[in-house]
Amino acid sequence: MSTTQEVLKDKMSKTISILKEELNTVRAGRANAALLDQIVVDYYGSPTPLKNLANISVPDPRTLLIAPFDPKVVHDVEKAINMSNIGINPSNDGKNIRLVIPQVTEERRKELTKVIKKMGEDAKVAVRNQRRDANDHLKKAEKAGEITEDDLKDELDQVQKLTDKCMKDIDVIVTEKEKELLEI
Repeated sequence: MSTTQEVLKDKMSKTISILKEELNTVRAGRANAALLDQIVVDYYGSPTPLKNLANISVPDPRTLLIAPFDPKVVHDVEKAINMSNIGINPSNDGKNIRLVIPQVTEERRKELTKVIKKMGEDAKVAVRNQRRDANDHLKKAEKAGEITEDDLKDELDQVQKLTDKCMKDIDVIVTEKEKELLEI
């Protein structure tokens, strides 16, 4: 495998992992600690990810329990959750914060399905852009005499195969998330 293909494979796998992280933040009516991954708390003046400040557990299918390691930051954590756009109001008992995940309506499920499809399409666009950049790099290498015309053809074919595999992976990931979302 050439270095171009290795770099491209690395970039495409990063794109897929970013898609998975984004899809984890989509609320499907079930409690999932990944819902809080994007939340950053102002911890004594420095922005710190919530997962570094608290133990996050799922005591039942529709509840998240956040137990900060430092009880003094409970109000800061609550404020950060309110400032985020997850659409859930936290309840604070002084030591812990509970998030009750509301049941998702059928209409909201359909909206979220559209959001998921858009995320998948954005990931596909990113992969296509990476393919275009790799192809441009290979064509420049061929013009500069670094690779032969036959090597260029083989490399372009390998890049296309890698792109096709990545597109199928994205489709599978998006379809699985849609199924999870549409479950009652």
